[in-house]
Parts: sequence; structure tokens; C-alpha cells
Amino acid sequence: MAAVTAAQPRSSKTESYVDNKRKEDIRQANIIAARSVADAVRTSLGPKGMDKMISTANGEVIITNDGATILNKMEVLQPAAKMLVELSKSQDAAAGDGTTTVVVVAGALLKQCLSLLSHGIHPTVISDSLHKASTKAVDVLTAMAVPLELSDRESLIKSASTSLNSKVVSQYSTLLAPLAVDSVLSVVDPEKPDMVDLRDIKIVKKHGGTVDDTQLIKGLVFDKKASHAAGGPTRMENAKIAVIQFQISPPKTDIEQSIVVSDYSQMDRILKEERNYILGMIKKIKATGCNVLLIQKSILRDAVTDLSLHYLAKAKIMVIKDVERDDIEFITKTLNCLPIANIEHFRAEKLGHAELVEEVSIGDAKIVKVTGIKDMGRTTTVLVRGSNQLVIDEAERSLHDALCVVRCLVSKRFLIAGGGAPEIELSRQLGAWSKVLHGMEGYCVKSFAEALEVIPYTLAENAGLNPIAIVTELRNRHAQGEINAGINVRKGQITNILEENVVQPLLVSTSAITLATECVRMILKIDDIVNVR
Repeated sequence: MAAVTAAQPRSSKTESYVDNKRKEDIRQANIIAARSVADAVRTSLGPKGMDKMISTANGEVIITNDGATILNKMEVLQPAAKMLVELSKSQDAAAGDGTTTVVVVAGALLKQCLSLLSHGIHPTVISDSLHKASTKAVDVLTAMAVPLELSDRESLIKSASTSLNSKVVSQYSTLLAPLAVDSVLSVVDPEKPDMVDLRDIKIVKKHGGTVDDTQLIKGLVFDKKASHAAGGPTRMENAKIAVIQFQISPPKTDIEQSIVVSDYSQMDRILKEERNYILGMIKKIKATGCNVLLIQKSILRDAVTDLSLHYLAKAKIMVIKDVERDDIEFITKTLNCLPIANIEHFRAEKLGHAELVEEVSIGDAKIVKVTGIKDMGRTTTVLVRGSNQLVIDEAERSLHDALCVVRCLVSKRFLIAGGGAPEIELSRQLGAWSKVLHGMEGYCVKSFAEALEVIPYTLAENAGLNPIAIVTELRNRHAQGEINAGINVRKGQITNILEENVVQPLLVSTSAITLATECVRMILKIDDIVNVR
């Protein structure tokens, strides 16, 4: 009788909630959606990766294999999948390169998480283990890294070339890599040696020619021609340049109103007043010795009129109008001058000085070049050329990635091997470490280690090699102590990647692993989606 009583369920004072089915479904749906985004960009990883053609709603076509660009243009509706798009944006902001890698790693981690969840391991346990594993991974990568000096231009060019080799414009890497290195090194401030602001490097795109005609210009380039109205000058030596933000045109009333002129003499007086007003302004400008005017685009009224252009041409002042408001800061920093907001403040000390300002023909278009700037600020301009708009846009994106790689090396001066070598080494060392850990933690870290093999596997797959044979051989080489052994996709075999000059900044790899882990941990922790209408 006593035994029967014991078998009856006890009435619990606390309610136990056991409906876990919905939570599992939501988690599974999130992981599958995020993985499908990762699979979409996976084929574009590495030097032999495929390109994507993106057709936007307004008919624009983009050809690229830059992970951040592909995901940015994708219309992703599922909230968890959107997190992977944001992930590639974060990698783009933090390192500039490795935007495809970070998404592929996150996809592989999510696949392992699904397997761990199906074995009944709690999401929180998995999340904490992933965090531990990523911290350990960063330590392993840092131990593998090779220190670098900024004076070692060759190594900087090697890492910029590695970044460019996986792009559409890879055949031009011998030209674009040194160009990226020189432009970044020219804007590094000696007072803040580990900081580079890429806004100090202006990329001007011009249709015509080929990517081979891309050049680095120590000075300024305006993607517009000088004003030819009334036969104004198009070349000026010993230029004194003013950047003005006011209009050289007759004043208008502040409010919209019409003035009725009924008498010819009054009309003549108005025109005479306008002429005198403009002449007075131009005399003040000429008095300072200024002979080149950069006029900011105006939205209130015409920045210059035909009359003012006529007088400026007579005064032998070269005019470049419609300068964008966003460019003013870059122009004034380069010319080491001050923008002038009012004619009353027009003084000689606010002018910039250059040896030559001239209009140059490029293909069927014209640009204005400013060279030999006195006391030039730490800025530089890159003129990108290309046969069509698609090539020019992709060349600009590739150059941006190369610039970011050099910026990474300036801020964290360590190089690491490429070609899947760091990932396999991480996988091997974390796998060994997981055997020391106890319980579920070791099991989760082992899954993390397995997930990292996706990078060499995908590199081999995209290069048309046998991924299983390559990854197995790679594991074998690393087990024998060759930590820099990686996949040489050109030769289709495993070689010492450092000797092949396939290198990347340490920051790209560490940031990819920490950001991917962070994103996966966040997706794991979500157990419900609440729609608010």
C-alpha cells in the first residue's frame, strides 16, 4: 500500500512549463534561414570564387563577388537572416575585407549548433562554449602571426594583392596593390601612426580607357570641366585658389515674391545695379590675387550667372562650379585653405596655393587636375578608369577592400598566412583543447573546431579540387607541424602559403571569428519571434 502511495505524482506548488516544441521550431527556422543566406555567398569565396550578377528593381546591374555588396543588395525578409547581412556590414566596417568569410563561418557554426541542439544540449551551454572557443581561437591566431614594419613595403603589397586576387579585377592586382599601399602610407599621420581615415583618400571614377590607366594623383581631381563660358582660362600656373560658399549672382528676396517693373528706365537701373553688384564682388576677389575659384553648388539660386562668368573671364579667373557640399572638407584639407562663406571675409590668407591647375582631356571627357599644392594636407586622390561602368564600380569596390587591408596592417601590425592555413591550424588546436575540457563544453568546442574547416573545404571546392582529399592532406601537414601549409589554388596542391606570398592581416581573421561567433550566439538565444503590427 505504501508503495502505491509513493508512485502517485506530487502536487507541485510551482507551475512547470514544458511546451518546448514552439521554441525549438522558431530556433530551427532562424538557423535554416540564416544558413541559406550563408550558402548563397559561399560560392564566391576565394580567388577561384564565382561572381554574382545582381539586378536591382530600378534596372541597375552589378557584377561583384564582394560578400558585403552581395548581401547589401539582397532583399532579405526573415529577421534572423537579416542578422547575417548586418554581420557582413560589421566586418566591412571593422576590417574591410573577409566579408564573405565571416558569413560562411557563421553558416558553418549554425549547422553545428543544429546538430548540438538535436542532441539535447541547452542553447545557453552551447553559447557559452562558443564564446570560450572564440577567445581561445584569437589567442591561437595571435601566436601564429608574424610581426610587420610599415617600412616593409613588399609585405604590405603582398597582403593587398591577396585581397585583390579574389576579385573580378584580379588581373590588375600588380597595379592596384602598390597603388593602395602608397595611398594609405601617404595619409598616415606621424602623430597618430596607428590611425588611418579612408575619407582622406578620394576615389574619382572616370569612364574610358582600361583599369590599367588607373593612377594615383598627388593633388586634387575634379570630375568636371572648367567653365568655358565667355572664354575663361582653362590652365593656370602659380594658382591662388579660393573655395567659396556664396553666390556670385544678383541677390534675391528671402521670400517668394514678384516685382513688377513698368518703366524702361527702372529696368535699366536694375540691370545696372546687378552689373555693379557683380563687378564689386569680382574686384574684391581679384584684389586678393585669387586666380582660381571653386564654387560650391547652391540650392537657393544660381551660384554663377552668365554675366558673372563673363566678368570672371575678363578678370582672367579660372572657374570650377558646382563643387559638391560633401567635398568641401576634403578640398580645403588638401589645399590647406579655408572655405569662404561671405565676400566680406575674402582675404589672401584664406587662399590655397598650387603650381598648376589645368583642364585635361581623358577619353571623350574632361577633368580638372590641381598639382604641386603648397603645404598640402595628408590626402590623396585615385583616378579609377574602366571600359564600362560595371568594371569601374567593381574596381572601386576592390580598391576599397585593398585600402582596408592596408589600414588593418597600419592599426594592428601583424600578418598571418592565407589559403585556409589559419583555419585548419585553429581547428587542430581547438580539437586538441576540447579533449582537455569536461562535459558538454568539450563537445561544443569540438563542434566549433569542425565548423572552421568550412573555409579550406570551400576554397578547394570553388577551385574545382577534391575538397575531402585536400582537407585531409592539409590536416596531415598541420599535424606534422607545418603551420603555414595552405591550399595553393593556382597549382591545385598544398604548399607553404607564406612562401607563395598569400598573406592577410591578423585583424581580418580575428574579427571574422569573433563577429561570426557573436552573431551565432545571438541567433541561438532567440526562442520566439513577436510580430508587432
